[in-house]
Amino acid sequence: METFDVAVIGLGPGGEHVAGTLAERGLRVLAVDRGLVGGECPYWGCVPTKMMVRAAAALAEARRVPDLAGSTGDVRPDWSRVARRIREEATDDWDDTAAVERLTGKGGSFVRGAGRLVGHRRVEVDGTAYEVTRGVVVATGTQPAIPPIDGLDQVPYWTNHDVVEAPELPGSIIVLGGGAIGCELAQVLLRFGVRVTVVEAAERLLAMEEPEAGDALRAVLEAEGATIRTGVAARRVSAGADGVRVELDGGDVLTAERLLVAVGRRTDLGAVGLDVVGVDTGARAVPVDDRCRVADGVWAVGDITGKGAFTHVSMYQAGIVIRDVLGEPGPAADYRALPRVTFTDPEVGAVGMTERQAREAGVRVLVGSTEVASTSRGWIHKLGNEGLIKLVADADRSVLVGATTMGPNGGEVLGALSVAVHGAVPLETLRSMIYAYPTFHRGIEDALRALA
Repeated sequence: METFDVAVIGLGPGGEHVAGTLAERGLRVLAVDRGLVGGECPYWGCVPTKMMVRAAAALAEARRVPDLAGSTGDVRPDWSRVARRIREEATDDWDDTAAVERLTGKGGSFVRGAGRLVGHRRVEVDGTAYEVTRGVVVATGTQPAIPPIDGLDQVPYWTNHDVVEAPELPGSIIVLGGGAIGCELAQVLLRFGVRVTVVEAAERLLAMEEPEAGDALRAVLEAEGATIRTGVAARRVSAGADGVRVELDGGDVLTAERLLVAVGRRTDLGAVGLDVVGVDTGARAVPVDDRCRVADGVWAVGDITGKGAFTHVSMYQAGIVIRDVLGEPGPAADYRALPRVTFTDPEVGAVGMTERQAREAGVRVLVGSTEVASTSRGWIHKLGNEGLIKLVADADRSVLVGATTMGPNGGEVLGALSVAVHGAVPLETLRSMIYAYPTFHRGIEDALRALA
């Protein structure tokens, strides 16, 4: 039986980073994945979807030219340009040869197949067993969640994979799910001329974020032509004369050429054999400590830990695991100031807790907010300036515990607020700072003055 120091099962961004780094440091690494090395992010997630968002944003800006800078000719979207860029520049036509060579070039041994734990420090890949001396890192990520809607299994539907791979777009689409993925893709499709209807069972879009942000994003999407149905779920799906037919609770019927399912992501803890180390395989996430340890000799990183389904979380956890495997010092995991962004236009960025989460955690909350349109940035920007800055503070400690930004170039504000939440910067310090971009950062000062 072949022996390795470490086995890494799942080679998304975090798993690939762990495997490559440990191999570079001289460990014998077995790297396993049944899919493409690099995972969701470079092939169907972060990279190609941001190409789509960038192209859609360029269309929106071009359409604003008449009101901002004079006349212009008709702007006619051409999806084939985006599809070609995704296929040729981002994904190599969904070929991971370069990624595999990058990994093996660092000294790792790659095996393509379904890996799983089968015993203490033993893994199996499609029937072949391997021994490991130091341990196993599990980073198998998530897959699109498919809800148990009557008839859904009888009709063709898209997930995010199909949208990213699409060589051409339909004339109309129903998007099931109004979270980050559903909203991002809905806006892209809208701007490329697709008639879009979003169905969200929760009472508002971006249900996990501040309600003000979800309401503002709804207004933006509706102004661009989307039909938004919130507070209602799909009850039945069937084939229609020209595509798909979706019956909602209450009896309303929607029709479109295509159906996109974007209701969230799911884990499969049983498939990777985590029951061997006592994990409940029916759980939504694998429990980890502050060093990402699941059990002695077993670590987990990325989406399956439930700490945030983001590439930056998996990379952050990968660094912790690398240090722990090598016995090196370093800080433990700290998720108090976890930043997250929905890449719509305007972007919705958030860090730390929402107001509701803070109250549920027993924090004595102060809340302050301001509309972006009331800032100098909003006035100067004119079109596309919808949004807000909302701050959530702990009244007893006089520090921020959460913040949300929505607006043009909101990342500059989110970066500052992320540091404030992570570093527990006193509110008085934030009030007296010199800000680099006063036309927008002044909105932070306005929100701080509004804390109550």
